[in-house]
Amino acid sequence: MSQPLETVSLAQRADLKQIAAWIEPSSSVLDLGCADGKLLAYLQAHKNIRGVGVERAPQAVVASVSRGVQVIQQDLEQGLALFDDQQFDTVVLSRTLQSMRNTEDILREMARVARYGIVSFPNFGHWSHGFSILAGRMPVSKEMPYQWYNTPNIHLCTFKDFEDLARSLGLRITHVAAFDANRPVRWLPSLRSRLAVYRFESPYAAR
Repeated sequence: MSQPLETVSLAQRADLKQIAAWIEPSSSVLDLGCADGKLLAYLQAHKNIRGVGVERAPQAVVASVSRGVQVIQQDLEQGLALFDDQQFDTVVLSRTLQSMRNTEDILREMARVARYGIVSFPNFGHWSHGFSILAGRMPVSKEMPYQWYNTPNIHLCTFKDFEDLARSLGLRITHVAAFDANRPVRWLPSLRSRLAVYRFESPYAAR
């Protein structure tokens, strides 16, 4: 059973609140790397969505199930062969893209299984990162809290980097949001935001 409405909150994650705002009520959602299932639980409670999560960590799977979320335990690097073409309305990949070994493959699979995709990732183009590099150090921040030798973030990118990749894969970007901590950034987001959130339409959606 899902948690009561008042106990399911996205207050600490502005990117998840933005993602939730872009998802249509009563639609179907696949959340890749769903962690503790908080996003899907919120969407089930507030938007009546039909949701499925994919998560690798056993503890996170248990937490998702306890929230009433249907979850499949699997490593995303194995692909999404479990799911049919255009099975979902929206597929979400939150703060995980930068840690994927096969970035192009996961984006292609997202476009295959859903009409819309939403991704969020740390913006490597933030102005402070340039100063860190000029000082001879790799950047460390709340969004990228690891040292260079133990980071899971192997494919860092900027707004422009992602947009170029999306274009090359035929993904049509429909919405963009940017955040510094939990504050929206609208002026010079490519330099002033630490987190980017993109919504795109699959090239297969109209077929």
